[in-house]
Amino acid sequence: MKSLIFTVAAIFALAWSAAAPAAEKKPNIIYIMADELGYYELGCTGNPNILTPEIDRMAAEGVRFTQGLAGSAVCAPTRCCFLTGKHSGHTSVRVNGGGTPLRADEVTVGRALKDAGYATGGFGKWGCGGRGSTGVPEKHGFDVFVGYYDQVHAHSYYPPYIIENSKELPLEGNKGMSDGETYSHYVIYQRGIDFIKANAEAGTPFFAYLPVTPPHGIFDIPDSDPAWALYKDKDWPEDAKRYAAMVSMVDRQVGEILALVKELGIEGNTLVLFTGDNGGNDYFKSKEYPRGFHGANKDPKTGAEFRGTKGTLYEGGLRIPAIARWPGKIAPDRVSDHLWYFPDLFPTFAEIAGAKTPDDLDGISIAPELFGADAAGRAQEKHEYLYWEIGGQTAVRWGDWKGYRGKRDGAWQLYDLANDISESRDVAKAKPVIAAKIADFAEAAHTPAVEGTFSSTVEHERDRRAKFGGRAPNAKPKNGGGKPAKVHTLPKEGAIANDGWKIARASSENGGNGKLAANAIDGDPETIWHTQFQPNLKEHPHEIVIDLGKEHTIRAVRYLARQDNGWNGTVAECEVAVAAEPDGFGDPAAKATLKKTHEPQEIAFPPTKGRYVLFRALSEVTGGPWASAAEIGVAGE
Repeated sequence: MKSLIFTVAAIFALAWSAAAPAAEKKPNIIYIMADELGYYELGCTGNPNILTPEIDRMAAEGVRFTQGLAGSAVCAPTRCCFLTGKHSGHTSVRVNGGGTPLRADEVTVGRALKDAGYATGGFGKWGCGGRGSTGVPEKHGFDVFVGYYDQVHAHSYYPPYIIENSKELPLEGNKGMSDGETYSHYVIYQRGIDFIKANAEAGTPFFAYLPVTPPHGIFDIPDSDPAWALYKDKDWPEDAKRYAAMVSMVDRQVGEILALVKELGIEGNTLVLFTGDNGGNDYFKSKEYPRGFHGANKDPKTGAEFRGTKGTLYEGGLRIPAIARWPGKIAPDRVSDHLWYFPDLFPTFAEIAGAKTPDDLDGISIAPELFGADAAGRAQEKHEYLYWEIGGQTAVRWGDWKGYRGKRDGAWQLYDLANDISESRDVAKAKPVIAAKIADFAEAAHTPAVEGTFSSTVEHERDRRAKFGGRAPNAKPKNGGGKPAKVHTLPKEGAIANDGWKIARASSENGGNGKLAANAIDGDPETIWHTQFQPNLKEHPHEIVIDLGKEHTIRAVRYLARQDNGWNGTVAECEVAVAAEPDGFGDPAAKATLKKTHEPQEIAFPPTKGRYVLFRALSEVTGGPWASAAEIGVAGE
């Protein structure tokens, strides 16, 4: 079957090149992947807030897909699915640790296209192997990769350096986090533009992979960027304005790339694809905007919602914006409902390029859907089923049926997406035969993960610290750039001593990086409790119950936000309660909305006797799904 597909691909590529000038016998491929951009955050999908005229024009001049789906619900695994053409039951990178590597022997789309005579370049966030590992891009077919190998490194737009082919590329004046003079995305984007220009002018067919970091990470954009002027005077939360500006910046650059290929005379021989990388997040939530200020997962026209967000295998974690443009090859102003996902892109690009593919791909080329059955020489083949796994979650798509399981030994949920896009009505009990079929597909699709390896983690760990300017994540922050001038502590006056305190329970904690619930009561403001975000994301409400060791009269609960340079998890809306037993909490003793500050805050209430204190986080200051605390204290006697 694979040899037949390659034969068809070769004929397909030759048929195109017969009418093309000699210098353009192989088509160019440009793939722009925006990090964490939600399906409904574009003008062409109806977003009322964010301006995206260039991407909207790209959709009008090409095809927009309504059922393009990510390879996974988080950054690294979804990229691995694209790069290897395999679903997440077969890939090597299935966790989002930051630098988990591809194996040395894995064939990527970069390798296949390079072997077919293409110049191959990547510009942005790699995520499939930190420095010193078997997974670095230059070992997987990329002539050049400029940006971030590790995902933690990629959270800052002002790190002291980025990476070019495993070497450090210094960025002048940068101190990490939001403090610096050189905006990393500008450098990465310009290198991508230079790559396109150089190869077009040399007549070399090229594959330009641009997995750009905006709008993910810290929501930073220079005030001098034209996109900031579009939003700076809006009566919106600051981060919501910054986020929108970052999307509009990417939109402007998409337009610049489309204009460049036209200027270079290669527009008729270049496929440009634009997508998100996984489902969007409900950023900047509030009571008024429970699905986020910009509504990444909510149809602004109908009000229909995708369930879940990034990190889940519901539609909110998988549905992505996807648009393809190729004048003269892709019919304009078309909307396609064809069902496909990231593993399909490797065989699609290989077919366009006339490149060989491995025999074990899970993807199916969507070339017939892009260009029509006549041009492709065959009708579009469809998947029997699509498969995803991340952490304990599993999902299967069988036509319009969607199966979801929240943990490995859990029961399957079943949804009819044709009539229930919000996955709100579980019909597994009513459709046992279909549910059983879904379970059989999942059983057949899963194989144990075999990750790549590191020869040394020294450089990789250095890159992770680069987010913080080279400091360890919990190092004492320095003044400047809006950062705290000092590490604050909870006041001792009126405080109940924390000797003998214990954590009775916590809704979640992120043990993988040591951000345990016990850190919130250890008296050290430079350690933090952070709720779980891998291998699967836990969302609000988040609770922590403290055992004071004996009964006290309690007058207030004190909260100290994390004292590093980040705000992730910093609590906004919260409530506290006091009880004699760890499971005996009644109505809250107090509710409060905390400020975005590094200084200690107090939630006071009438004196209440009890041994156990419940702190419940209901929202986060930047609209994220997390909760964190440097310290939680109790005042009373």
